[in-house]
Amino acid sequence: MQVDWVFVNGNIHTLDASRPRVQALAVMGNRVIATGGDADLLAQEATAGKTINLQGRTVVPGFTDSHLHFLSYGLSLRQIDLTETLTLEHALARVAARAAETPVGHWLQGRGWDHTLWAGGAFPTRHDLDRIALNHPVFLQRKCGHIGWANSLALQLAGITGETPDPPGGALERDTATGQPTGILKERAMELMFRLLQEPCVDEAVDAIKTGMTNAHKVGLVGVHTMEGTVSLRAFQHLRATHELKLRVLMQIPEENLDAAIHLGLQSGLGDERLRIGGVKLFSDGSLGGRTAHMLEPYNGEPDNTGIPVATSEHLRETVRRASRAGIASFVHAIGDRANREVLNAIEASRQAGEGLNLRHRIEHVQILHPSDIPRLNQLGVVASMQPIHCTQDMHMADASWGARSAGAYAWRSLLDNGAVLAFGSDSPVEDLNVMKGIHAAVTRRRADGSPGPNGWYPEQRISVSEAVYAYTGGAAYGSGEEAIKGTLAPGKLADLVVLSHDIFSIDPMDIPGTRVVATMFDGEFVYAQDLE
Repeated sequence: MQVDWVFVNGNIHTLDASRPRVQALAVMGNRVIATGGDADLLAQEATAGKTINLQGRTVVPGFTDSHLHFLSYGLSLRQIDLTETLTLEHALARVAARAAETPVGHWLQGRGWDHTLWAGGAFPTRHDLDRIALNHPVFLQRKCGHIGWANSLALQLAGITGETPDPPGGALERDTATGQPTGILKERAMELMFRLLQEPCVDEAVDAIKTGMTNAHKVGLVGVHTMEGTVSLRAFQHLRATHELKLRVLMQIPEENLDAAIHLGLQSGLGDERLRIGGVKLFSDGSLGGRTAHMLEPYNGEPDNTGIPVATSEHLRETVRRASRAGIASFVHAIGDRANREVLNAIEASRQAGEGLNLRHRIEHVQILHPSDIPRLNQLGVVASMQPIHCTQDMHMADASWGARSAGAYAWRSLLDNGAVLAFGSDSPVEDLNVMKGIHAAVTRRRADGSPGPNGWYPEQRISVSEAVYAYTGGAAYGSGEEAIKGTLAPGKLADLVVLSHDIFSIDPMDIPGTRVVATMFDGEFVYAQDLE
């Protein structure tokens, strides 16, 4: 028997309950065929294509990002990057620099701004952009992706005036004195702008995804659950057909395509080990940063604001049930406690009706739950698809918006203790793709600078390193219905693994973000390797 790789002298965390920690591992083709001690596997060394002496390095299963927008991430690398702009003027300077090198009349697009970091914390306006880009239409998405900032020319091209009504599930910010639009578009109001923006062609999407894959491998990602539409699926299919797809992709169906999917007979799980259908992506509410997340009680300081229900409870219930009857799971965006409750109610109605009982329904984000709703995820078999980095990035906004209710925010410990399955991701390009930063956030609930203090933000919700790593591996595999073939390093599982520079299970958790990925193996071949003999 020809063995392709034997890894020895390692600190291998398999996450396989029957053999959780071993020193050696053997790979043949694209499968793990054996794990154990060095002595157990050295006998296979003579027939191995290559033996890797790990020199004590830590190995874990390959990571999966369970919620991101992968094509958008690749495209964002070419747009104006407004992340970490700590002042309005800093953001405007980046836009002005791009305007100076872009022909007049061409669109300027970017994302990543966060007005809560700026002095005063107020939303910017079209007039701010007009100062530096009067002759270019400009549209810039906030870091959450739920709010857009446009200049006057962009509003004019979109036909947005003081007479334009708020669309269902969206809102246009208006000047209180004149009633004219300020340039801030919330939730589905952004669709008024999106219809003007040209989607990338398949070739452009393929190039963007290739760039994204290279970066993904560097942080140990071998899989992604992407929340995108037609162009993204076509690009991934092209890469699959040309044998260039080096990620395991779970693709969601946009709600607007649900009827077509049902008519064609598509179901969750269609596909193979590299590209398959997950579920229909639905929206229940907005975002914390935009104060559009749908809440049971008003936001602190805004007694009339409980957020924006992007979908009514009746619509959610009907759509979840219709998809379930067709064999399609629902992956529902829900941030606020009321939004999460409405989603749970919709799934409960479908479960009680006996529809799609084996489907892996998911709530995407689950940022704040009423305490009485925490046990319901396990009771209803709902996967909690969460992004740990949101917790540490948004904790100050959460305190300002939700106050004491934040005790139920990003409630990983409570969810696990109540039997729910966690599947972790980044929401990239909203947040950083780096898995180590996500694990650090989950374990410490602190930022890299140590804030808010030694114990972290609501420390009772911290989880262990093993639990966090599992959420990026075994939990992610469960969330896609693929735990039988991936998520752990056990004989018969896919040979997807990551070699780390440090043992994140034993080092000071504050040092986890500094841990590098030394090598990433996907499907039995190295797609990234640095300093690995």
